[in-house]
Amino acid sequence: MNDQSQPSASPASAAWAGRVALVTGSTSGIGLGVARALAATGASIVLNGFGDRAEIEGIADAIEAEFNVQVSYSDADMASPAAVEQMVLDAIERFGRIDLLVNNAGIQHVAPIDEFPIARWDAIIAINLSSAFHTIRAALPGMRARGTGRIINVASAHGLVGSPFKSAYVAAKHGILGLTKTVALETAETGITCNAICPGYVATPLVEKQIDDQAKAHGISREAVVRDVLLAQQPNKRFATVEEIGAVTVFLASDLAGSITGTAIPVDGGWTAH
Repeated sequence: MNDQSQPSASPASAAWAGRVALVTGSTSGIGLGVARALAATGASIVLNGFGDRAEIEGIADAIEAEFNVQVSYSDADMASPAAVEQMVLDAIERFGRIDLLVNNAGIQHVAPIDEFPIARWDAIIAINLSSAFHTIRAALPGMRARGTGRIINVASAHGLVGSPFKSAYVAAKHGILGLTKTVALETAETGITCNAICPGYVATPLVEKQIDDQAKAHGISREAVVRDVLLAQQPNKRFATVEEIGAVTVFLASDLAGSITGTAIPVDGGWTAH
């Protein structure tokens, strides 16, 4: 993570050269895939998330080297409104602007609603929903001043359909879609768009761990867990990739998507077509 001036982007990555993307929850999984996809277009990147600091610095340095862009990192706790606002202000101070805000940070907990721990409910709502409100609130004035901007909220197929034992996650993701629509309406004449992406199951390290845990718990094979448990509702019977989510993000960030706002775009293998 160097402090050099903005390097010139290659011709292949000129689309977003000189622009800045803040991606929350981006030190692994979907968020990292999105950050890499945006870096490939020439955008400077603000990473955010938890993890080993040396490992994260290695990730940032690798993105800088591969895509010839600047990368910074914030360890802001998405459950803290003050920390979220400061992260946005720090990014603006460092780069001068935020052109694209991707709200991806999220956590999960599974339990029957009458046994759901109150602290876990509060944490999921804070990180999965309220943090997006706080980032948007802080980033929007600068976007309005420039007359352009993109806000993309990573929701979930669970923002469109329900699922047992995931009350907080489903409630938060439904809330993200409502927030997306409201921001889109409030910014419709400003050159700013706000959309949501609704992934089904995506191949990430966390999902890999779920497969192993479920296989052990149920005494069945990994293949059976994938097909009959995790992907039971996903008709194409395969995980989406972080690259696919990144590609949708890049399109929604592009000028060609200027008339798309207030939408929820499923990337779920047909899950919500039921």
